[in-house]
Amino acid sequence: MKTKLFTTAGMALFIAVLAACSPKPAADAASASAESPVAAMSDMSGMAGMSDMSGMAMDTAAKTGTGVGTVTAVDKATSTITIQHEAIPAVSWPAMTMAFKANPASLVDKVKVGEKVTFGVSVKGSDAEVTSIQ
Repeated sequence: MKTKLFTTAGMALFIAVLAACSPKPAADAASASAESPVAAMSDMSGMAGMSDMSGMAMDTAAKTGTGVGTVTAVDKATSTITIQHEAIPAVSWPAMTMAFKANPASLVDKVKVGEKVTFGVSVKGSDAEVTSIQ
């Protein structure tokens, strides 16, 4: 009798768990999908006022400054001049060695490796150009 009672109670528990885990009827499927994370992310109605981002425009103007350094390489084929330069506060740069695009390209003909120079630099985004050399 104990075995039959245990089996009956176990079966009732199994049925209750199975019912709780079974798929919901089709009528509930629409409301379930409306509450899903994917459905919530596709409703962007709260973003309507975000279309005008003019107040958040990025600074597109080039920063300019003057640097002092030593020419470490000149590549006429790519019109680049590599300079080991001191800090350039006007463009918020620490001292470093880097290759600059020469603008105008003819600047590569005016310098030699090992030469100490004062140079104009223009920085826009991640692009930097040497604009003058003295």
